[in-house]
Amino acid sequence: MPAADLPLLIDAARVAGRVATSFTGPAAQRWDKPGGAGPVTEADLAVNDVLMSTLRTARPDYGWLSEETEDSAQRLAQDTVFIIDPIDGTRSFVEGGRTWAISIAVAHRGTVTAAAVYLPRRDKLYAAGHGIGATLNGATLSASASPMSPGSKVLAARPNFEAAHWQGGAPEIDRHYRPSLAYRLSLVGEGRFDGMLTLRPSWEWDIAAGALIVSEAGGTITDRNGAPLQFNNPHPTLNGVVAGGHSLHGALVDRLIPQSS
Repeated sequence: MPAADLPLLIDAARVAGRVATSFTGPAAQRWDKPGGAGPVTEADLAVNDVLMSTLRTARPDYGWLSEETEDSAQRLAQDTVFIIDPIDGTRSFVEGGRTWAISIAVAHRGTVTAAAVYLPRRDKLYAAGHGIGATLNGATLSASASPMSPGSKVLAARPNFEAAHWQGGAPEIDRHYRPSLAYRLSLVGEGRFDGMLTLRPSWEWDIAAGALIVSEAGGTITDRNGAPLQFNNPHPTLNGVVAGGHSLHGALVDRLIPQSS
């Protein structure tokens, strides 16, 4: 299955990238979603449309979960589902930045089997297939194997290192940030950063593709309590995410105060 689906995802990501970059970020029409769910632009919807057309035509028996499509319980009855974020990092897109990404994954019975994360403005295409490794523009990726230390480079928003989340206070690390969760995970798979974490509930479409890139690059990824990630849930969220090399991941999870989902 990964071998068959991965070329489809890669081709779809590049097509979607051309659609997205046909819009000028700051000039693209935008509005705010209800309930403080963040901004959306006409580019998000255009990318969603082209991905839906391309992917569902190729795999009509797969379910569909996308940030920009109204959810349906129908996907829960399907063994295999696409999990899509048309533009992850919409604020970066609106600001004219280059660190937004198109995130596409296939999950089979809750496990991601194929994934692509594409940053059109940086021409970086991350891809992974279950059991066949992870790549960046065709080059094999390996996650960092470094243990946790004050010099560990960890991607996370500042609130994640508030003392209330940690046993004995937050660990000393070298914190960095990128707006797209899919890109943060891909950077961990690339080995440019030692780890990443986000402690609040996370949408599956932000995580699915990057999760496979991390694991296929030899890293470890779980929820904030160390539990394996399961996708295509009735309410499509995860109980936070912690990713990194095996040693650093374990050290972070051991220090976190457990929290129920």
